[in-house]
Amino acid sequence: MTLASLTVQLLNGLVDASAMFLVAAGLSLIFGVTRIVNFAHGSFYLLGLYLAYTLVNAIGATPLGFWTAVLLSAVVVAGLGALVEMLVLRRIYRAPELFQLLATFALVLVIKDGSLWLWGPEDLFGPRAPGLAGAVHLLGRRLPQYDLLLIFIGPLVLALLWLLLNRTRWGTLIRAATQDREMLGALGVNQAWLFTAVFALGCFLAGLGGALQGPRMPANLAIDLDTIGNAFVVVVVGGMGSIGGAFAATLLIAEVKALCIALGNVSLFGMEISLSRLTLVVEFLVMAAVLVVRPWGLFGKAPTAVRASGLQEAPLHVAGRGARLAGWALMLVLLALPLVAGYFPYLPVLMVEILVAVLFAASLHFLMGPGGMLSFGHAAYFGLGAYAAALVTLKLQWPMPAAMAAGALAAMLGALLFGWFCVRLSGVYLAMLTLAFAQIVWALIFQWDDFTGGSNGLVGIRPAEAVSSPLAYYYLALACAALGVYLLRRVIHAPFGLALRAARDAAPRAEALGMDVRSLQWGGFAVAGLFCGLAGVLFAFSKGSISPEVAGVSRSVDGLVMVMLGGVQSLLGPLLGASLFTWLQDLVARETDYWRALLGGVILLLVLLFPGGVAGVFRRRRQEEDA
Repeated sequence: MTLASLTVQLLNGLVDASAMFLVAAGLSLIFGVTRIVNFAHGSFYLLGLYLAYTLVNAIGATPLGFWTAVLLSAVVVAGLGALVEMLVLRRIYRAPELFQLLATFALVLVIKDGSLWLWGPEDLFGPRAPGLAGAVHLLGRRLPQYDLLLIFIGPLVLALLWLLLNRTRWGTLIRAATQDREMLGALGVNQAWLFTAVFALGCFLAGLGGALQGPRMPANLAIDLDTIGNAFVVVVVGGMGSIGGAFAATLLIAEVKALCIALGNVSLFGMEISLSRLTLVVEFLVMAAVLVVRPWGLFGKAPTAVRASGLQEAPLHVAGRGARLAGWALMLVLLALPLVAGYFPYLPVLMVEILVAVLFAASLHFLMGPGGMLSFGHAAYFGLGAYAAALVTLKLQWPMPAAMAAGALAAMLGALLFGWFCVRLSGVYLAMLTLAFAQIVWALIFQWDDFTGGSNGLVGIRPAEAVSSPLAYYYLALACAALGVYLLRRVIHAPFGLALRAARDAAPRAEALGMDVRSLQWGGFAVAGLFCGLAGVLFAFSKGSISPEVAGVSRSVDGLVMVMLGGVQSLLGPLLGASLFTWLQDLVARETDYWRALLGGVILLLVLLFPGGVAGVFRRRRQEEDA
């Protein structure tokens, strides 16, 4: 490594930090005021990039035309954000936060397919910035002029935001809403329009960040989820709601990543380590390290208690006679389902996918519902279970029952390891730490070519001869899913499950009664990881091959959607949500190329009609009948 290469990489890190700060600042503003974890923020970044490409070509690639197109793109994105807030989010502010997250995820699907319809699937390369197409020579290296300009845009936006928040009345209202929204409303401030304005400003910053990237990167449909993942990391490392923290976090993460690239391969204790390959996961390593030391981020503060509390949640009751009869009736239907397989040959395959999804969602629900711990990285245990079973089958030639046990046990051990760190946090910080560990698992699987097959995955994972036919494997999946759901329900109603709920609802009182809250939550991670790993094992043997996507972010997001779609505070919720989501995904994907938009529209409709989840409707009716 030379001084010139190190300097260039550090400057490139500043460029990336400046670009990411715009997105993270908008996300931090939105969360600070509205308390919404806006999953669609990366989609507004995507729209800014696509709109800038279109407007530059329409107006003309002149200096005036280029910068007009950039600003106009950001303004259009801000307008779209205001419409989204008024038409969708404003209707669900009183719904649980998780359902607001579900609504923003549905927007991701709609915007992605809308962009596909408007601009097509191909990458679109915009023109270079007029007047800034050259390069500056530094230490024998060439640095693009446009990149050097971007370095100064981030600090400029930071200064403008500081003036806005600290020198204007509107900024005072924003800071007040960040500290105490209920008191602000009691003073007569129109919170609805304040929320709309802040959401529009956050979307403006995201759109501006995307528009400025036109000369540096092509517009493509995959950047939304990549961007929102990085933005979440930045906001959490800096401290939720802290603009200065977001700026410091972008600098820290970007420079660490740049340093890894500059160092390349290093020798440590006689071993060659490729630091450049760590760039896939280095931001998550930084986040994990920061959150373990500072649980609220670099500049964050412990969240204040909400003054206005909702109704106390009713305790979960053991299933009555009617519910048990309905459960047995459902099992009889599922056992008899293969009788119609001759008319619908695809049915056993689809049902296996649904049963795997049910077990996956039930394990996540155990963590989120009774445990009260939101997980953005539950796919880590799914992937650990799938890969452990595959590896012992292919490399050690273990029989299928032993491989199933090994997969479930490996996932439980991973949950114990990650849970030991996660239970020291709470809320969004806990959720993001689970995401960090999941991304570390994914990176190890993706890059360990000699052991896991890397990006190619593993093939040839065959089930035992006795369950090799689709019908036989369906009965195996049904038995595992039914047993897993039954055991999870028993644990929820057991003393451990009741203590876990007590730790969720009133941790100080639980500790005063002698309960070890962290140990209870740690045990909750272990139970959830065990059954999630079993779902991963069933998936591996049903598909015959696996790839790193089994531990990817998209699978974790799918699990969240399943649980929230059915209803978090209902034992029936994850079962209904997983079945409905998997069936809808399969049905819609076969009917149209724009299946994401249709699926997102259905999810939005369900969220607006049933803000407590599908199972919540039945639960409310039962409570009304009991009353």
